[in-house]
Amino acid sequence: MMTINIQSVILSGGAGTRLWPFSRQALPKQFLPLVGSRTLLQETALRVEGLKQDDEFKVLPTVVVSNENHRFLVADQLTEIGYQDGTIILESSGRNTAPALTVASQLALFEATDPVLLVMPSDHIIEQVAEFQSLLRHAVRLADTGLLVTFGIVPDKPETGFGYLLKGRNIDDQALVLEKFVEKPDLETAKSYLASEKYLWNSGIFIVKASVWVEQIQLHQAEIADSCQDAIDKGIVDGMFFRVDPDSFDRCPSDSIDYAVMEKLPVIPDNPLSSVIPLDVGWSDLGSWTALSSIQDADQADNTVQGDVVIQQSRNTAVFAQERLVAVVGVDDLVVVETRDAVLVSHKDKAQDVKSVTEHLQGSGRSEHVFHSKVYRPWGHFESIDQGSRYQVKRLTVKPGASLSLQMHHHRAEHWVVVSGTARVTRGEESFILSENQSTFIPVGVHHRLENPGKVQLEIIEVQSGSYLDEDDIVRFEDNYNRIES
Repeated sequence: MMTINIQSVILSGGAGTRLWPFSRQALPKQFLPLVGSRTLLQETALRVEGLKQDDEFKVLPTVVVSNENHRFLVADQLTEIGYQDGTIILESSGRNTAPALTVASQLALFEATDPVLLVMPSDHIIEQVAEFQSLLRHAVRLADTGLLVTFGIVPDKPETGFGYLLKGRNIDDQALVLEKFVEKPDLETAKSYLASEKYLWNSGIFIVKASVWVEQIQLHQAEIADSCQDAIDKGIVDGMFFRVDPDSFDRCPSDSIDYAVMEKLPVIPDNPLSSVIPLDVGWSDLGSWTALSSIQDADQADNTVQGDVVIQQSRNTAVFAQERLVAVVGVDDLVVVETRDAVLVSHKDKAQDVKSVTEHLQGSGRSEHVFHSKVYRPWGHFESIDQGSRYQVKRLTVKPGASLSLQMHHHRAEHWVVVSGTARVTRGEESFILSENQSTFIPVGVHHRLENPGKVQLEIIEVQSGSYLDEDDIVRFEDNYNRIES
C-alpha cells in the first residue's frame, strides 16, 4: 500500500475584531486559550496528530500562513507543542484564502512529493477530535485520487451568518457530490434549507492535493497562480519563516478559495471534481461572543460565565471576566466582557456588531483595538502599569536567553529595576550585570540593550520619563529577530 503524504496548512489571518476586547489586532483570537488551556492555533495544529499513528499516512511538518506582525506568536505557540520543524509563510499583505493556499501548494510541490493538503482556519474549534480524524482519513483518501474535498457542517439551526453547500448524490457511505455553493441566506431561506436537509454549512476546511490545487487555480485564476509563483520564486528563507516577495504578492488579486476555484468547478455527475463530507463533531467558528457562550455549560437560567463572576436574578446572559470580579444583577440577554483596559456590554442580538466598536476606536486614533495592556514581543512581553504626563511605568518579562534589540530613544530616558532574575545591561560602551533589587538609568540618546543570560524569566520594572513616550520612538541598531518595525 502506498503511503499518502499529508501536510496541514493553517490559515492564520484575522483582524481581532469579532471577539473584542479579548481579541485585538496584535493578538487575534487564534492566539488565545478561549476553550481549554491551549490556544485555538495550537488545537488546530494538533488535529492531525492522530494520523501519525497510521502506517497509511506520513504527516509532514505543518505550514502556517500568517503575517509579519504575528510571526513570533505563531513560532512560539508551535514550539510550545513540539512543532519546531514547521514552516511559517509570511504574507506581505492580506490577499484572502485563495492566494494563501496557492503559495502553500506551490511551496509544497517544491519541497515535498505532492502532499494532500489539509487546509484549516486557525480559529475554529472541534470538540470531537477523534471523530473528526476518522472522517479526515476518508477525505484524504478521496483527495489523493484527485478530488477537491470539503467538510460541510450539519446545521442545527437556521443560521444566516454562514454560506451553505448543496449536497448531491452519494459517492460512498460518507461523501457526496458537492452540487453548489450558496451565499449567506436571509432567515426565511435559511429555515427552508434546514427543513430540506439538503444543505450543509460551509466550514472553510478543504482537503486537496497540492498539484490539483495548482492546476485548478491556474485554470480558473491564472493571475493568482502566476503572481504567487513569482512571489515564491523570489521569496526569502529566514529560519522557519518563508517571506514571499512583497512586490509580486501584493500584485496578486484578493479572492477566496470558494470564489476562485470551488464555485467554478463543473458538476459532472458520473465523474465529480469536488465532494463534501458532512461533519457533526461539535464545530464552531467562534464568530461572536454569542457563539463562544453557546459552547459553554449554562445554568438553569441559561447564563454562562467565565472568570470571577457573580450573577443573580438574570437570564440568558454571558459574562466573561479576565482581570476583576464582575457582578451582574437583574439583567437578561446580555453579553458582558471585562479586560484590564476595556469593558464591553452588548445585547446578545447585537453581539455580531462588535466590529463597529473597533472601527470607532480606529477612527478616534485610539489603540485599544490594536493592543492589550500586555503586549507580546519575540523576547517576551511588557505590560503598562501606570502612565501620566511625561511618565509611564511598565513591567517587562524577558524569556531565558532572550534579548531586546540594541536601541536608542530620542525623547525618553528609562530607569530599570530588576524584580527577579538576572539582567545583562549594555549602556553606551559599558556592559554589566544586575541582580534582584538592583537598578540602572538609561539617559536619552544613549545606545542600550537588555538581555536575560539566566535560565529563569527576568522581570524588570521600567519607568520611562520624557516628552514623548510612544512605542515608535525607537531606533534599532542590532536585532536578533530581524524586525522591520518595533
